[in-house]
Amino acid sequence: MPVPHASSHREAPLISQDPTADNTDLYAFRDPGNPAMLDIVAGFIGLELPQGGPNFSKFGDDVLYEIHIDNTGDVEDDITYQFRFRTTVVNGNTFLYNTGQIAAPNDAKQNVQQVYSVQRIDASGPHMLRTNVPTPPVNIGPRSTPNYEANLAHPTITGLPGGGKVFAGQREDPFFVDLGSVFDLLGLRPLNSAHVIPRPDSAGVDGLSGYNVHIIALQVPIASVSKNGNVPTTVDDPASVVGIYAAASRQRVRVLSVVGDQPRNAGPFVQVSRLGIPLVNEVLIPLGQKDVWNGTDPADDAVFFGSILDPEPAKLIPVLYPGVTTPPGGFDSSGNPKRTDIVAILTGQGAGLSAAHALPPADLLRVNLAIPPVAGTSTNRLAILAGDNGGFPNGRRLTDDVVDIELRLLAGGTPFTPAFNHSPNNALTDGVDADDVAPLGTFPYVPAPFDGYSESPPGHSAP
Repeated sequence: MPVPHASSHREAPLISQDPTADNTDLYAFRDPGNPAMLDIVAGFIGLELPQGGPNFSKFGDDVLYEIHIDNTGDVEDDITYQFRFRTTVVNGNTFLYNTGQIAAPNDAKQNVQQVYSVQRIDASGPHMLRTNVPTPPVNIGPRSTPNYEANLAHPTITGLPGGGKVFAGQREDPFFVDLGSVFDLLGLRPLNSAHVIPRPDSAGVDGLSGYNVHIIALQVPIASVSKNGNVPTTVDDPASVVGIYAAASRQRVRVLSVVGDQPRNAGPFVQVSRLGIPLVNEVLIPLGQKDVWNGTDPADDAVFFGSILDPEPAKLIPVLYPGVTTPPGGFDSSGNPKRTDIVAILTGQGAGLSAAHALPPADLLRVNLAIPPVAGTSTNRLAILAGDNGGFPNGRRLTDDVVDIELRLLAGGTPFTPAFNHSPNNALTDGVDADDVAPLGTFPYVPAPFDGYSESPPGHSAP
């Protein structure tokens, strides 16, 4: 849909100054190993350097993290999973994150420890599912955190009542995009020579290579989140579709201490970040409205449809790449949107619904629970554009190349707009087709985080 940028990494002015509460990415897919399960992965704290000690990144104790699910098609929350974190410093008289080798999550040598709770809110009220669940320490290096996956990460995967699992902690950032080039006047390295300011063509460079992120991964039985309490089997049925978005909120009042103590927070929680379909706020919403967007709910998205359905990037592509013609945006004389391809993504038609059964348009990552799960691989990275309905915009797998998919969608190079589905529109690419680390084969699927000892700042070599 929009042009490629890091999927909502620092997507709005205010949240760019608050990385702990900043949604980076949202993934949702039927579990390829157990089709009765739905996996949801929400990322926070973008562009995390593995070697960022001694105060390594962690979830905020003062942030309310949430995953919202609409299963009735009215763009209103029906189920919400809430996550709250609590940090303990064992010894405040040392600067060290750990005072020795960490052998297990939150053992005595881990000086900075964190636990969290998981609560589900639905029509029957709030239900506390788990409390005091440990997060793994960050992956510091072979001396501090040896055998990271087996000893520290895997033991924190926790079962949930009624089935499913949860994990929260540091992982490798699975998103892939040529950040350095696309922010340089939408440069696409493989097509550099076609740019209005040409450069030699070259391969894409993954700007997120070597970076970590903090994720909340949730696996739940499909029957526990579907409208009818079952595993749906009818594809073209709104009851088979759930809409998902992740959000982060802070309390309204923050009082700073004059002596350096922790700030005091009070008042109701206010949403400061949200993310559904990747890249919408970052690219389609104008600067003056980005912070407003983060504070609103998907039910209010109609206010922003003018920008979404007449996307600025679609107008920039023909300027930056002469010879490329993109579909006209806006509305016709009868008030109907011209970009029916974008409408299809916003209404769930890209998730298997017909136009007759389309849902209200909104920035929700919609998953059709009646479509069989398809494992994500490099061969089906283009998902719907490659004839694979098991991936984006039917949810989003870790391997789905949303950058190329949305770039081509924006330019009209998709089956949704046949008149523009030709070269170069349907060949636009940033040249980065996969993450530099393959996903895991089991939950939480996101690869292990890079360790600080082995990694070095981008542009430098580790000793």
